[in-house]
Amino acid sequence: MSATGVSRVAEELTRAIGDILANEPDILRGREIRVLAPDEADAARREGVQALNGIPVYRGGWFSGKFRNLIWEQCSLPFMARRGLLVNLCNSGPIWHSHSISLIHDAQVYLTPQSYGRGFRQWYRFMLPILGRRSARILTVSQYSKTQLVAHGVASADKITVIHNGCDQVLRMAPDTDFPQRLGLTTGGYVVALANTQAHKNIQVLLRAFMRPELQDMTLVLFGADGRQDFENKGLEVPDNVVFAGRVSDPELAGLIQGACAMACPSLTEGFGLPPLEAMRLGCPAIIAPCGALPEVCGEAALWADPHAPAQWAAHIRRLRDDQPFSLEMRSRGVVQASDFTWARAARRLLDVVVSVP
Repeated sequence: MSATGVSRVAEELTRAIGDILANEPDILRGREIRVLAPDEADAARREGVQALNGIPVYRGGWFSGKFRNLIWEQCSLPFMARRGLLVNLCNSGPIWHSHSISLIHDAQVYLTPQSYGRGFRQWYRFMLPILGRRSARILTVSQYSKTQLVAHGVASADKITVIHNGCDQVLRMAPDTDFPQRLGLTTGGYVVALANTQAHKNIQVLLRAFMRPELQDMTLVLFGADGRQDFENKGLEVPDNVVFAGRVSDPELAGLIQGACAMACPSLTEGFGLPPLEAMRLGCPAIIAPCGALPEVCGEAALWADPHAPAQWAAHIRRLRDDQPFSLEMRSRGVVQASDFTWARAARRLLDVVVSVP
């Protein structure tokens, strides 16, 4: 859970494909599968790729400078793929390689342009429609994202296949149950959320909720790269009962979630919404804004709160803290809902698309 959402999805899909191929080697009907990666991948990523059930990894191309990843993707990757069917899993892909399947997670650069820098916006708005036209198939992670990609002219509806993400990778982890204590937290006395200053993540509504009197004995724990100063630089007031956990390992985050009263996701739009689903799979209730794909993914197994109403977030948190039977019911409903989202199911749907492309 410490990786970015895009890289997490790519890694887990590849891992699950390896599991399927190990048991059903003929499922690709004679096609060879390989992972293409840049030479500059760091040690942690190398270790992750090498563990993917014997799928061969081919490395090539190396560039330096600010745009090295983009140059590798647009120049080295299509050369390495040659005429093979290239499956792009990272929200992008080389625009000159037409024999491809591309996974585009969302349409956020159109929906919330203020969340991204100018260069990023311009590149993605230029690249995505080209990728949509040239790719043999477009994949996305929710019906909501499909609707938005169609609405913004990225691809036609008949060209897009929805493949929901999985979340069951959290079950592979041994939670670091001591991590909350090291942060000075008490079980059930805190809520976890992503530390992200992007406008559409809407963390400000949680900051305002934790300023309310009914939550003064509760703690908001924000995990991720952004810290207190980053939020204050955006003009946001951060109350004293907010703890910034920083970047955390997967076991630390699992331990943090399992001891939490709730996971809060107040995003104004999400292409999928993996963190609340992961929390639900670990038995932690989720509170979401009814925006983007969050209702599609979490359903009635999560509590819904108006993304602009701090009092609603505070009321849900207080009820989960004080009403234990209700909290247990929400935990159970969350586990059932999240159990339907597996990487094995997602990988099998992806392979079905692959074999359908000549």
